[in-house]
Amino acid sequence: MEPQLESIEDSLKFRYSEHVREALDGFPDCFTITDPCVCGHPIVFASRGFLKMVGYSRDEVIGKNGRMFQGPDTDRRAVMEIREAIKDERDVEISLLNYRKDGKAFWMFFKMCPVFTKDDGRVINFISVQVPILRKQRLWKNGSSFSDQAEFSHSLFKCCRREVCQSTNVEPGCSFPVESVSENQATGPCEASEAEKMKSSAAISNILSTLIRYSEFTGRPISRNRCCSSTGKQLAAALNISLGRIKQSFVLTDALLPSMPILYASELFLRLTGYSRSEVLGRNCRFLSGVGTDATTQYQIKECIEAQQSCTVRILNYRKDGTSFWNFLHISPIHNASGKVAFFVGIQVVEDGNRGTEEPLQPSARQLNVVAAVKVAVRARSMKFTTSASA
Repeated sequence: MEPQLESIEDSLKFRYSEHVREALDGFPDCFTITDPCVCGHPIVFASRGFLKMVGYSRDEVIGKNGRMFQGPDTDRRAVMEIREAIKDERDVEISLLNYRKDGKAFWMFFKMCPVFTKDDGRVINFISVQVPILRKQRLWKNGSSFSDQAEFSHSLFKCCRREVCQSTNVEPGCSFPVESVSENQATGPCEASEAEKMKSSAAISNILSTLIRYSEFTGRPISRNRCCSSTGKQLAAALNISLGRIKQSFVLTDALLPSMPILYASELFLRLTGYSRSEVLGRNCRFLSGVGTDATTQYQIKECIEAQQSCTVRILNYRKDGTSFWNFLHISPIHNASGKVAFFVGIQVVEDGNRGTEEPLQPSARQLNVVAAVKVAVRARSMKFTTSASA
């Protein structure tokens, strides 16, 4: 199994146990679960109802981003509203036009909520429930009529139809053929009914209850609300997504804790070392050391970290399968918006180990690019949090 797919499989197993998929499959609702901690914020679970609604198989959906269901007439403002909710780690509900596999557009009521860890308040998942908006025909039926033009226009708007046959002139008190309304197009604005909104809320509640119950089996409980007010020990979902766009082997560690645990590990790091994300997060990078690792190099790294300075070394590390590799490692402190060192980033480049060590080592251009990208992502999130807290 590929490392990316393996991390997706681990996403649910690690947090909720291996039986949670069977429990979730028992729900008739249309919903997906995504993981912002995995590169690309992919879908890690799709319900049977959802797959039937969109016409895709599970293999075609798992590992993909929800953008795959958008199309030419999907409202960009609605999409941006969802993205902002993900960045702010909050709920959102909105009517959204999506597309099935066969290309047909359909309206749905989209309700999304974050799932938090109970111990440190990190966002680990987003639950998205999709309720198809039913089209209720409110046009002429057996001699009944609308009282005025405004009532007709309002009802036509509510029916989510795209167009009316232009050759038909509608006047108060005259009949209007239902067939004049296009049944295959659904690009006009469409509102969900209260019943549809209540259905989405009930589905969210049921799904969360199941996830909470199964998370307790693993000893890694989750919560509907953030239970921890501290933000120093967590990575926001938006920061996880930003870091996921950096295509390089690197880890981000917590400089505020003595053990400096890994908070983020890139996909390329997981591929390089052979470990899954669940085996890496929360550990110190020393687990990559082995019998052949030079103690002097390790001490050099320790001194630079204590002094909150950058360093570049060549160190012998070990993969999960026991094979060794020469790691051209660059470590750099990352400051938050207030100027305090909040993280350290370590960027790995595999080498053959044959280069001489007489000259001082210098970080490569791509390592410096990663440091710059991480600094931008961390400071942007830190500044946004500071602004929100003072508002």
